Amino acid sequence: MAGKNHVWQIFKMGGSNQVMLKSGDDIANLAGLDQKLWAALSCPVTGIRFDAKTLQMLDADHDQRVRVPEILAAVDWMKVRLTSLDSLLIGTDKVQLSAINGATPEGEALLANVKRILKDLGRPEASEITLSDLESQKKAFADTPFNGDGILPPDSVSDEALRQTVADIIATVGGVTDVGGKTGVDQAKVDEFFGAVKARLAWQDAAKEAGVLPLADGTAKAAAAVKAVESKFDDYFARCGLVAFDGRAQQPLDWSEGAFAALTDKSLTTDFALVKDLPLARPVAGGVIDATTAINPYWAAAVAEFRSAVMEPMGIASLTAAEWQRVKATFAPYFGWQGGESGKEVAALDADRLAKLAAGDDAAKLAELIAKDAALAPEYAKLVEVEQLIRYHANLLELLNNMVNMGKLYDPNAWPVFRVGTLYLDGRACSLCFQVADAGAHSAQADASKCCLVYCSISRPGSGDAGTICAPVTAGVARTLYVGRNGVFYDVDGKDWEAKVVKLVDHAISLKEAFWSPWRKIVEALGNQINKFLASKQDAAVSNVTANVNDAAAAPAAAPKKLEGAALASSVAVIGIAIGAIGSAIGALLQLASGLPWWKSLLGVAAVILVVSLPSVALTWFKLRSRDLAPILNACGWAINHRLGFSLKLGRLFTSEAKLPEDSKRNFSDPYADSKPWWLWLLLLLAAAAALWYFVICPRYCGGCNAKKDAPAEAVAPAADAAAPAAPAAK
Repeated sequence: MAGKNHVWQIFKMGGSNQVMLKSGDDIANLAGLDQKLWAALSCPVTGIRFDAKTLQMLDADHDQRVRVPEILAAVDWMKVRLTSLDSLLIGTDKVQLSAINGATPEGEALLANVKRILKDLGRPEASEITLSDLESQKKAFADTPFNGDGILPPDSVSDEALRQTVADIIATVGGVTDVGGKTGVDQAKVDEFFGAVKARLAWQDAAKEAGVLPLADGTAKAAAAVKAVESKFDDYFARCGLVAFDGRAQQPLDWSEGAFAALTDKSLTTDFALVKDLPLARPVAGGVIDATTAINPYWAAAVAEFRSAVMEPMGIASLTAAEWQRVKATFAPYFGWQGGESGKEVAALDADRLAKLAAGDDAAKLAELIAKDAALAPEYAKLVEVEQLIRYHANLLELLNNMVNMGKLYDPNAWPVFRVGTLYLDGRACSLCFQVADAGAHSAQADASKCCLVYCSISRPGSGDAGTICAPVTAGVARTLYVGRNGVFYDVDGKDWEAKVVKLVDHAISLKEAFWSPWRKIVEALGNQINKFLASKQDAAVSNVTANVNDAAAAPAAAPKKLEGAALASSVAVIGIAIGAIGSAIGALLQLASGLPWWKSLLGVAAVILVVSLPSVALTWFKLRSRDLAPILNACGWAINHRLGFSLKLGRLFTSEAKLPEDSKRNFSDPYADSKPWWLWLLLLLAAAAALWYFVICPRYCGGCNAKKDAPAEAVAPAADAAAPAAPAAK
């Protein structure tokens, strides 16, 4: 295999080994590189920032994806046409004629084409050809009447009558775009058009058969009148048949009073749309439709048209059920013919024009001109080959550096082809943004990246441009991100777009957030409990006041009661409990630290903080280390071959937070800041002072204060007369 013994240079980035492309020899030997070492095995041709025409040329099977075999085919194509692939490392659309290999048949033919183009441009002595040179030659070739694409625009046909035929083809069956951007016709469109003309004429001739046009020229108008009332006539005669079968059916099948009662509060108009669904007429046994029949006002005009267009020409004075069936049978052949209509594409052309087209030789003339144009296809192919050389020369290396390796991904100052701009949101700039088609489908796959992802819809007012982007957020905190938040997106061209968050995928963002997360949860839990306690007290107070008001309204007026001792004690107890809880907590900490040196106390406080925060930080550290951009790119249509991890440092570069300028002058006074709750701080200070006195100062410096309370009670000597046992009697 080619390149089997080639020495590759490997660099490690994102936790994976990647191949470096440093020379044309590296590119030439890519066929010998194990595909398992490629960073990506395929990429989409849309949604990336890359030359679209180059991608179209690479996409040989036109499946909207560029795969490794197509890349290798492009490399092989260049190898036989260039003396060395080192010139690809420059990445420019200027190709030196000296770089083209005239020693191979392919290179020799290509060099001849390049020299002819330069000669046609009036620069036969030029030593290089550029993309602008090629585009100028392509435009000049495309503007000629015959340019090798097999497409005829109307202005390329000199005969006026034939030009009108080309215009008719475009207007009826559509046209195709030629290499010059003009709309014309090719052989397929010509065949489609004249086939439709023949089919239309055959269908029109079928109308001349017996029975298809029962009323001659008036058949079409009469058929339309039949269709307009068909469903209502069928319904009416069916109701009349049921009434004839059993007279008791008349009342239920007739217009009910309830139907009219429902209209009493409606605003009636002359079109009577509100009675459209009521029966056509009152059903009676042997019912008929004639001039005396009372018709539902909504259907009156349609029935009158039916009488004029159908009944009168057919000599029907009174339409019975049998006559109605005869009418439908009479028009059945017409409806069948109408349902088999052919050549609808050319229905806009009148019969005379169709007959002239069918009898003429326009089809043969157009086929001859198209063949003459297509005969120049080899000349156009030569231009395409030169364009392929220039575009590959300018762009192939960039695509290789996004598929063989992902070196540009790890450089915040570089622009890989999938990076489409920078999102400014929530005081952050997210520079790694991807274009996505469907946020829901993309997020379902991208969730495996373990990254915090924000999806935004973007639009440019007044232009009609819109889309969706995805940006990993790798710095700051997540709690300030929410669906509906607005931002601004700047694309790679510097255009600004309005951005709105439409979806969030929540994952760890930073160690700073992880450190404070447990404490925030503790504060939120305490706040919730306090809110519940205060809410319950408020509800109880409102209920109590309501009950007292009701009692006062029902009973005679009495003097207001004073706060009784039990109620007063209860209120004071609540306040005391709150102060006591705070004081006890502070006291417990002070008592614990009272016998320790100050540095040990500080170490103890630090230990408590670490015990609470360290597990969260450690867990988040492992999560951040497992982040992988590969699932995000896979969701965008890439076939990523291995993990694309990134460090915490790189994450901070991808998402930068707002920082004040180093030389800025800051004024920390805020004239509109809320007033400080001095009473709360005073309460806490008093509680801390009391705890300090009770648990630290008094035990250490005033040991007698608590001596009696802490010492065991002394035994009381018993009285002599009570404690002494009685003396034994003298013997």
